[in-house]
Amino acid sequence: MARGQLTVRMARWSATHPWRAIAMWVAVVVACFALGSVTGTKESTNEGDIGEVTRADNIVKSGNFEDPDIESVLITPHSGALDQAEANKVAGVVTERMRALGGVAEVAKPILSPKKDALIVRVTMKDGGRERVQPLLDTTAKVQQDYPGLRIEEVGEQSIEKALNETLGKDFQRAEMFSLPVTLAILLIAFGALIAAAVPLVLALSAVAAAIGLSAAASQLIPAVDAVNSVILLIGMAVGVDYSLFYLRREREERAKGRGHVDAVEIAAATSGHAVVVSGIAVIISMAGLFLARDAVFSSFAVGSILVVAVAVVGSLTVLPALLAKLGRWVDRPRIPLLWRLTANKSKPRFWPAMLKPALKHPVATLLVSVTALLAVASPALGMTLKFPGTEDLPRDTAVMKAYDRLTAAFPSTGTSHEIAVRAPADQQAAVQAALADLVKRTQSDNLFAQDGLEEPKVSKDGRVTVLEVATPFEGGSQQARDSLTKLRNELMPQTVGKVPGVEYAVGGFVAADVDYAAHTRAKLPLVIGFVLLLTMIVMMVTFRSVVVAVTAIGLNLLSAGAAYGVVTAVFQNTWAEGLLDFRSNGAVVSWLPLFLFVVLFGLSMDYHVFVVSRIREAVLRGVPTKQAVAEGITGSAGVVTSAAAVMIGVFAVFATLSTLDMKQLGVGLAVAILIDATIIRAVVLPSAMTLLGDANWWAPKWLRGKTPKHAAPTAAPEDERELTPVG
Repeated sequence: MARGQLTVRMARWSATHPWRAIAMWVAVVVACFALGSVTGTKESTNEGDIGEVTRADNIVKSGNFEDPDIESVLITPHSGALDQAEANKVAGVVTERMRALGGVAEVAKPILSPKKDALIVRVTMKDGGRERVQPLLDTTAKVQQDYPGLRIEEVGEQSIEKALNETLGKDFQRAEMFSLPVTLAILLIAFGALIAAAVPLVLALSAVAAAIGLSAAASQLIPAVDAVNSVILLIGMAVGVDYSLFYLRREREERAKGRGHVDAVEIAAATSGHAVVVSGIAVIISMAGLFLARDAVFSSFAVGSILVVAVAVVGSLTVLPALLAKLGRWVDRPRIPLLWRLTANKSKPRFWPAMLKPALKHPVATLLVSVTALLAVASPALGMTLKFPGTEDLPRDTAVMKAYDRLTAAFPSTGTSHEIAVRAPADQQAAVQAALADLVKRTQSDNLFAQDGLEEPKVSKDGRVTVLEVATPFEGGSQQARDSLTKLRNELMPQTVGKVPGVEYAVGGFVAADVDYAAHTRAKLPLVIGFVLLLTMIVMMVTFRSVVVAVTAIGLNLLSAGAAYGVVTAVFQNTWAEGLLDFRSNGAVVSWLPLFLFVVLFGLSMDYHVFVVSRIREAVLRGVPTKQAVAEGITGSAGVVTSAAAVMIGVFAVFATLSTLDMKQLGVGLAVAILIDATIIRAVVLPSAMTLLGDANWWAPKWLRGKTPKHAAPTAAPEDERELTPVG
């Protein structure tokens, strides 16, 4: 046993001073969470430089415009034609009551829709729109009660955000409510005892709590986005449970051999503990690759993920040994009778040896068939299309989104629009206005654009910056909306505004952000992938003292990531699974998903790879031939890998039930990838590849070899080598 290893020294101290270690862990978790509460979370307002849309945003910001929130009260008939006299009467009541509210700055005159089937009253709010929107909603609801003959409803950015937050809040409450029982149930099946099942869950939750606090503090340097806590929960539950599971199963295994509690903990630290450290480093490296995307969302996700993984690793090396040493055999209490008999069954396993037979007996054929199958699953990714989820992709089961659909049908300019941003010398303002008028005139004869008189150009106080909204009647993610953007950027803007002397202009808005962000992601993906592959390969080479093992690890993880891409593309770019997963396909994958999915999958896949290959290497270090070592290593680790994978799949599958399209795609992608990784990759591709390579698995140049396995050694390795170099 490697008594000099840091993981062993930490475990020994914690095991011999359990109460101190436990108290220190609790204090650290509380302190981290308190730190986040004190500092608060600094939210990101900068999406990074992603092309022309960023230039448009910068031009608009330089104008120092007041940007008040606007809510629209829509008046429509329940059926048939609109009674304009009654609608005007209701609009007058709405105007009077809204003006009486303290949070309202201005109420505009009612506007009749071009088809004369709706009336709109636009209400401009004072600062703090998010807090002030509820009184407006209450007022609208009261007018509806007083005039039931017409449909009266409120739509706006703040009312939509409020409804969406309520929906997402319920979603995540449901996710948390289901993910914890699912995780506990899987752990009960894995251990057959309540305390043993509860320990990984408690440690994972404590790591998540500490990381949320640290992430809030870190946001003062790298601002956070709203979804970061969800990512911390997702990653934290996955790795936190996995790391504890690996450690706990090895400790139980050693106790079953007759080891004392402290000795069992030390052996677990020298083997599974070391594997946890290597795995944690691999995950952190993968997440660090997100910084190369130079994007606020990815940087925020990277910070949250790195923090929760680091905390989970520290917890598994410190407080977990303390708990195991203090609990002793009580960790296996209270036992669930049937489940305990299954987990405590000492008979030789039959399922996994049967699964491994094809790979061990016919490695070439098995490898070719399995790799071909995975490449076939990955093939739909070649046709992957990237889009942002638009307003049209939000859940339609809320009243505000139904109202939004009626609003945009009656007034197309309230839906998707392009933001024309122009900056020119103040003495060119008349020329800018004339150019914009010419542009608007040209759009009126083009069915790619919609004009209904709701928007006028805004000019900054210094006369240098002008902003105009040009609407398109199509959904933001549609090809027609993209065509309208292309026409604005490539034809209409250069032919009109571009002719003004000294002008600087750009086209922004949702469609522009969608197009530019997808291009930005495609450009950054190779850089991130290259960074992750290179550093991961270095870590694997140093850990296993083998170039071949490192290259194999990279290849296998690329296969599982590619298969995940293929499944997500096949499911969400088509309509066949809409009823099954309760979504409406927009014919695309969320723009940020491929990059984020890759780094998460690559990091998490290393959990299993490090653990399984470590067990194989242990056997080889004892002098077992490679083919037999592969069988022993995979069979011996199959139970814990299956349990860990089941936990991850359960947590990720819950996210696939959420309402928003991006969370569904993330949940499905992660769940499918982990399922493929823990089954086909680990039970078919890995053993067939390692069996085929034989002693070549452990090849390395002289400078890297160190204490590598003795190739083709039929007898036991020297005692000192067996004890000093355990890895997993």
